[in-house]
Amino acid sequence: MRRLAMPLGDGQSGGRDIGPPIATPRALRRTFVGRATSRGVVVGAVAVLLAGVGSSADATPSGPVVSGATVNSGRDVIVGITHDVMFPVTITGWDDSGLYFADVDLKVPHGGFYTTDTFCETATACTTVFTVNAHPAPGSDDPVDLANANAGTWSVDALVDTHTGDSVFAPGVRSFGLKRAARLTVDAAPEPVAKGARITVTGKLVRANWDTYRYAGYAGQAVKLQFRPKDSGTYTTVATVATSNTGTLRTTVKAVKDGYWRWDFTGTATTGPAKATGDYVDVRP
Repeated sequence: MRRLAMPLGDGQSGGRDIGPPIATPRALRRTFVGRATSRGVVVGAVAVLLAGVGSSADATPSGPVVSGATVNSGRDVIVGITHDVMFPVTITGWDDSGLYFADVDLKVPHGGFYTTDTFCETATACTTVFTVNAHPAPGSDDPVDLANANAGTWSVDALVDTHTGDSVFAPGVRSFGLKRAARLTVDAAPEPVAKGARITVTGKLVRANWDTYRYAGYAGQAVKLQFRPKDSGTYTTVATVATSNTGTLRTTVKAVKDGYWRWDFTGTATTGPAKATGDYVDVRP
């Protein structure tokens, strides 16, 4: 089961009512990891994976090892304001007896973490699925999971058990981007237009606001204006324009040939990329 815990006194909740940290067996096990007689009671020696400590390229692991993690197939997780977003996290590793069970934490910028667990699907891989949201349930005032301050780089901690009961804890085994969704519009006018005349291309860049559940203009961002001729499948960058303080875009270009105009935003550390659908302009002699 997926759980979200936030630290007490966290100032990044955006004014929402967020409960105290959830006391789970996972939290207890972080201080002492080893052989377990049940999921809630841990006994034995601590086995902590620290990458690069006491190992060599030719050494064969003598105990359980977490070798890595893959989040959302290596892509950023992009979250809007209208629906839940689900994404897989796969922990990989090795042990003579095979991996058996994994507890996975996603550590959130500015405090808090998501946690869930899963049985391993193979001897070397354990995949679980996380769900995040930035929207209230219809007709509900229930708090949502995400606030704007949570956008950015998240990290993955993993605690993995083997079939013989040994455990290994891998803190920070992977980082990934969880970002606010962005949208772009474009309008190229007039159309049709005489060859050699000026075309005015406008648009607007907005991004999801996880605090207000709305899309709002994204100011001061560099956005590329691109053109694709009618008989081509490739867009070429013509100019780069900065958004206004409300996220709007505007520039003029010379009409040379028939084709499509669009805006292209590559994204930032907290916001995903966006491309407008091309707007076709008929250029006449």
